[in-house]
Amino acid sequence: MDDKNVPKYPEGSDAASLIRTYIQAKDENRPHLMARAFAPDATLRMAVKSDAISFPARTEGLQAISDVLVRRFGQAYDNVYTFCVAGTGPEDAAESYRCDWLVGMTTKADGSVRVGCGSYVWQFGRHAAGRLVRELEITIEAMEVLPPELAETVVDGWLSRLPYPWCKASEVHAHAPALLQLTPVLQYLQP
Repeated sequence: MDDKNVPKYPEGSDAASLIRTYIQAKDENRPHLMARAFAPDATLRMAVKSDAISFPARTEGLQAISDVLVRRFGQAYDNVYTFCVAGTGPEDAAESYRCDWLVGMTTKADGSVRVGCGSYVWQFGRHAAGRLVRELEITIEAMEVLPPELAETVVDGWLSRLPYPWCKASEVHAHAPALLQLTPVLQYLQP
């Protein structure tokens, strides 16, 4: 694999770079990037409040987290856009960071669109490989399923045009298509 176009983050990477690396790994189905963001002994905790998607409640270790958040996710979804709905990322030396998130994607099996939201709680720490994510807590508040015919409107007409990966809630709302199915997501992501 040609790795020359993949950003490399040196020891002491700032927290925002670690989050951007995770989003790139997940959205672009690049599991090899996860080692640049997560500690080998990292923990993932998930709270899922939707029947439209499922994840294990707890996952331990870099490889298992990479399987759950990137490999298996990439087998089911494409055209993925993940946003930290905060406007800007954490301070460089932050030990923890909380933000809301928005995700949209299409399902490979049937072309349906999924749009979801929730919150991230990140914990960072020093490890032999440098500063990395030691714990990530993801809460999925809503995950809405829309028909395939809305893919162009939602993915290309809305999500692909938002600032990436940091986006303000006001920008999410300003550009959102007028679709009743998006109401739970837009209500959660209030400006």
